[in-house]
Amino acid sequence: MNARLFILACFLSLNAFSQTTPTSVSATSRWQNAYWTARWLMHPTTPARQYGVYHFRKAIDLKQKPAHFVVHVSADNRYRLFVNGRSVALGPARSDTQNWNYETLDLAPYLQVGRNVLAAQVWYLGESAPFAQMSYQLGFVLQGDGETEKVANTDATWKVFQNPAYSPVVNDNAKLRTYIVVGAGDRVDGVQYPWGWEQPNFDDKNWPNARPIGYPAKPRGLGTDGNWNLVPRTIPMMEESTLRLTAVRRAENGQMNANFLAGKGPVTVQANTKATFLLDQGHLTNAYPELTVSGGKSAVVTMAYAEALVNDKGQKGNRNEVEGRKLIGFEDQFVSDGNAKRTFRPLWFRTYRYLQLTVQTAQDPLVLEDLVGQFTGYPFQQKATFMAGSGATADSSLRQIWNVGWRTARLCAGETYYDCPYYEQLQYTGDTRIQAMISLYVTGDDRLMRKAIMDYDHSRFNDGLTQSRYPSADFQVIPPFSLYWVCMIHDYWLHRQDDAFVQSYLPGILQVLNWHEQRLDKTGLNGPLEWWNFVDWAKWQNAKDEAAGGVPAGARKGGSSILSLQQAYTYFRAADLLAHYGQNERAEHYRELARRINKAAMATCWDATRGLMADTPAKNSFSQHGSIWAVLTDAVPVAQQKAVLQKVMADTSLTQATFYFKYYLFQALKKTGMGDQYLAQLKPWRDMLAIGLTTFAENPEPTRSDCHAWSASPLYEFLSTVCGINPAEPGFRSVRITPYLGNLPGVEGKVPHPAGDITVQFTKTPSGGLTGTVTLPANLTGTLRWNGKSLALKGGRQEVSL
Repeated sequence: MNARLFILACFLSLNAFSQTTPTSVSATSRWQNAYWTARWLMHPTTPARQYGVYHFRKAIDLKQKPAHFVVHVSADNRYRLFVNGRSVALGPARSDTQNWNYETLDLAPYLQVGRNVLAAQVWYLGESAPFAQMSYQLGFVLQGDGETEKVANTDATWKVFQNPAYSPVVNDNAKLRTYIVVGAGDRVDGVQYPWGWEQPNFDDKNWPNARPIGYPAKPRGLGTDGNWNLVPRTIPMMEESTLRLTAVRRAENGQMNANFLAGKGPVTVQANTKATFLLDQGHLTNAYPELTVSGGKSAVVTMAYAEALVNDKGQKGNRNEVEGRKLIGFEDQFVSDGNAKRTFRPLWFRTYRYLQLTVQTAQDPLVLEDLVGQFTGYPFQQKATFMAGSGATADSSLRQIWNVGWRTARLCAGETYYDCPYYEQLQYTGDTRIQAMISLYVTGDDRLMRKAIMDYDHSRFNDGLTQSRYPSADFQVIPPFSLYWVCMIHDYWLHRQDDAFVQSYLPGILQVLNWHEQRLDKTGLNGPLEWWNFVDWAKWQNAKDEAAGGVPAGARKGGSSILSLQQAYTYFRAADLLAHYGQNERAEHYRELARRINKAAMATCWDATRGLMADTPAKNSFSQHGSIWAVLTDAVPVAQQKAVLQKVMADTSLTQATFYFKYYLFQALKKTGMGDQYLAQLKPWRDMLAIGLTTFAENPEPTRSDCHAWSASPLYEFLSTVCGINPAEPGFRSVRITPYLGNLPGVEGKVPHPAGDITVQFTKTPSGGLTGTVTLPANLTGTLRWNGKSLALKGGRQEVSL
């Protein structure tokens, strides 16, 4: 694989390191099937499972500049690799110890004739690590691919140094008043920092030799002990691009203006002064902040980050407002050593719209030379387009929803999908299913979706369920999320021709289905369920037996129509997969089981008077959720489904679905031919824009997270519902286009397909017809449907009129 490789890691240096574009190459099969000759390294004396930041170095001599110099690199927790002082890679991609990723890199562009220095910064955060970081112990390994490269193999000739400048800034969760598990911030004492350690001319003669760990490095499947089972990275390296803050919103005991933000005007903080500068990015971002300072020995600079400011009651309110508000957030800290142009960059990216610098100087003034951010994220490329109307009829609000939704989706994607970048950075299945559909439709890039499906399969434990979030060092189980994993595989099967990949997950799917089947009781609904049966952060009625949040009535004691019908929904999709791969008897078993659940839900929970599905047989609580599942599973007869959905949308006494679960409401609208009502459901998204949100939030106000990709679902719906582009058969071998324009006079859109782009342009006629053009990849066929009429489509561009 040839892919752009960007700097991702974080580091302190004399100057901000230049970005590089090295060559990432396909992993060599030899090292996937044989013991590595390189050794895992650690420090000879420090504890291997305690917090520490380390530097490894090795000088090699080359008689000529190589055309290729391929190496395989990994570390625990993480590494940043330098060649002759240039940063070339960060890794490994997050995973677990049974499937520990390594990167394969061609270092030839950075090598020269004669002496070359390979250097790596490796950090092991111990108790300060994020929940998403799984680990074994401190370790670093670099394997040369062949005879030429073996000179670089990690062994006892490498030098190592533990950097005493680093210590963790532990998050004060009581102060932040929330659940935040992204790890500690960084405190760096510039006096103790070995400046220039990565440069070729640095003197490392007093560094000890690294200690090889006592067992060989190995690929997954070899060896007598666990430790790290190495597998090649399957996703590209992360993107990095420069961002500059846009506004100084507040300055106390100092002066700062736009020149500083542009990198053109240093700011001096006088001696014995505490100065504070509140800076605004203008929108939420994920970035490595790089602060360069001069002088000011012993000055302490605290960098704090927040999605929004809060008032004295802890309320966010309008995200653009700063008056009467303060920043409470995640922090890093740097202590200046008094020398010129020292650059601080934290060990991991930070999420912020607002960044606050608090500078406490000692006896010398400190010069703030520059502050710049390096945006980072999965290198998704937006290939889809969407335009609602054109010219004077264009709906600019939908364009704004598209742009903010795309920013939300991007900030929630890195080496895994993230539920939210600021608070957790964990890959939850319920979130990921929606995120993956956005990725497929907007970018056509399925690699992160494939990795997520694989990650969840790796998370399965002895119950047969997947964990709810993975990779994660903290075990958590949400049984409905295991069902969403099955549905994710079904989604992938519909959109990609990849039978070997899909079929490999059938054994795990069957274990998930069996766990749920074993918990159906004699009523035909679920009996008592273990673990956390999260459905939605809704305000559930009469759910007093449920101790955990987000859980409807009937989970702990049994009888939940919502959870039971989600099982039926999943059984139907699993049956599609099983039948496709020749397991027809099993497929019919699960179809029949789904039909029995539907029948039981109608018999025990359907309220004929209200025409709605109750949450339990007690019929003392009603939600949108139960009736949505009843429509999606056809528990409710087809002839009644439109009436049910009208009541679901109109009856405000029902427990309301939050942004997350509205995804399933929108699927129900599309299923029943009610997609024209979709655009009218976007008021919550417009409300978020009205209070200054630059990404879409986790929940309606008051919300914890301002950025949750499950709320970016309009990106998918604009293309799948409004433009109407959907697979007509597995593998997207043909397309079904059923546009729902609502009150729009016309629409234009483009969706990337594995065979090329699908492009549509539609205009409604005064008589209620539809005209326009459809362009399909050369060998793709399909059908256009509009108001009960249909038209066959072929490859290429065609005029359409219905």
